Amino acid sequence: MAQPEGTPVGRRVVLGMLGLGAVGIWGGRRAQDAISRLLEPVTNNDPTGLTALLPTGGGFRYYSVVGFSPHKSATEYKLTVGGMVDRPATYTLQELRALPQTALTKAFQCVTGWRVSDVHWSGVLLSDLLDRAGVQAGASALRFHSFDGTYTESLSLEQGRRSDVLVALDMLGQPVTSAHGGPVRLYVAPMYGYKSCKWLDGIEVTDKVQPGYWEHLGYDVDGWVGRSNGRSDAQTS
Repeated sequence: MAQPEGTPVGRRVVLGMLGLGAVGIWGGRRAQDAISRLLEPVTNNDPTGLTALLPTGGGFRYYSVVGFSPHKSATEYKLTVGGMVDRPATYTLQELRALPQTALTKAFQCVTGWRVSDVHWSGVLLSDLLDRAGVQAGASALRFHSFDGTYTESLSLEQGRRSDVLVALDMLGQPVTSAHGGPVRLYVAPMYGYKSCKWLDGIEVTDKVQPGYWEHLGYDVDGWVGRSNGRSDAQTS
């Protein structure tokens, strides 16, 4: 994955980071969660992409395309739903949690090959938010925006209405952490991880599918696990 320019990393820092990765692998979830808490200051001060080498809680890997760790608190977070809808809306995190919740236990598959099985997810069905907004005639696609200011993704309207596509508020039995793309992220169960937009703050209903960040760099627009090979030289979640 191409990385933005940043401060060069010394050999001692690299070795230390790799050492932490080994601790996470052998030390289980408690050690991995500790690494997750370390990621934000590392990425803010050293946007090198080396955190892609490290495991985070639950066996996931951490990726950011902007060279820092985006963060919004639960109180400041807002999700907008707009575009070709009759009733545009803005939701706080508390309002999203007050809506009917759906739970799924599904795997998360990254296009680079790593996989986490039996992940417990919970949140609002994307189709429920679309129904509340009232999708207009002529709409056929969805565009997702991240509050990192750069990342976008897309689905067809039909894909977005699947029963295994969530606006996820919880994973691994707890609120989605910033390192995992929280406080709210998209989860598209049957597709590779790059389709599950992290740090989600905007859902836009459109009249055509618009390729997202990684599609512009060569990824498949339809990233079905097992039916698409994505790009073997890419790194994303």
